[in-house]
Amino acid sequence: MDKLNAMAIFVRVVERGSFSAVARELQTSQPTISKVLRALEVELGGKLIARSTRKLSLTDEGQRYYSECRQILAAVDAAEHSFQSGRESIAGPLRIGSSVSFGRLQIAPRLPQFLDRHPGVQIDLQLSDQNQDLVSEGLDVTFRIGALSDSGLIARHVGTTHRVTVAAPHYLEKHGQPRSPEELTGHNCLQFNLLTSQNLWTYEGGHEVQIKGNAQSNNSEAIRELVLGGLGIALSPVWLFSEDLKAGRVIAILQEYSAQSLPIHAVSPANRRQSARVKAFVDYMSQALASAPELQPVK
Repeated sequence: MDKLNAMAIFVRVVERGSFSAVARELQTSQPTISKVLRALEVELGGKLIARSTRKLSLTDEGQRYYSECRQILAAVDAAEHSFQSGRESIAGPLRIGSSVSFGRLQIAPRLPQFLDRHPGVQIDLQLSDQNQDLVSEGLDVTFRIGALSDSGLIARHVGTTHRVTVAAPHYLEKHGQPRSPEELTGHNCLQFNLLTSQNLWTYEGGHEVQIKGNAQSNNSEAIRELVLGGLGIALSPVWLFSEDLKAGRVIAILQEYSAQSLPIHAVSPANRRQSARVKAFVDYMSQALASAPELQPVK
C-alpha cells in the first residue's frame, strides 16, 4: 500500500466532499477511490469517514488524521519543491475560478495564448458569481475583484478594475443627466448585489451616495443588459462596457468624478504550494491585464 498516496487521496476526498469528484480529478473510478480509503482504514485500525447517502462526514479520529495528513503532505511537497527548484515543468491540470463575467470576458479569451506557450497544461475554468471556496471546490487559483475578506489565503494583486458610471442615451433623454454624484439619488440606479457596498456608490473627493432603484442582480452582465435596455444607471467595470462605450450604446457620465476602483487579486489556498503552472498563469494574467485597454480608466 502506498501510504502517502492514500493520505493524499483521503485529503482530497475530505476537501471535495465526494468520492466521485476525486475520481474524476484523478481520472480513475469511484470504486478505486473507495478501495484505497477502506485499505487505509484497515491499516489504521479505525474509521476515518462516516458515510451516508447524503454526505460524507469525518469521525473524530478522521478529523485528527486529516489535520495531520495535511501537515505531512505540505512538508513533503515543500521538500520536493526545494529539491526541484528551477527544474519544475509547467505542465499538468490547472483548475481556475472566477466570476462569470470576468472569466468569460477577461480570462477565457486569453487561455489560447497561454496554452500555446504551455501545451502541457490542462485547464479547467470554473465560473460562478458566488464567492468560491478554493479548498472544497479544488481550485488552484481564483480571481477576485474587490477587497478580500479572508486573510488566510495567498493573494497577489494582478490588476485594477476601474469603474465608470453609465446609462443608455434614451434613459438620459427621458430622465436627464445627473451633474454630480448627489443627483444620483433622483435616478433609478441598478445594483450589482454581490458587493458589500452595493447601495453605496463612492467617488473621489468624499462623495458617498446612497442609491436606490427597482432592479438588482448578482450577475454583472445582467446589469449590462438592464442598462442597454434603458432601465437606469449603473456603476460598473469599464471592461464590461468598453465595446458599448465605443459604439455609443451607453454614455459615460459623471466623468469628472472618479469612482472608487477595485483591486483584482489572484488567490490561492494558503496550505497548498503554488505549482510552476499556477505561478506561470498568474504571471501571464498579470502582464495581460496590465496592458489591456479595457482595464484602463475612461478618458
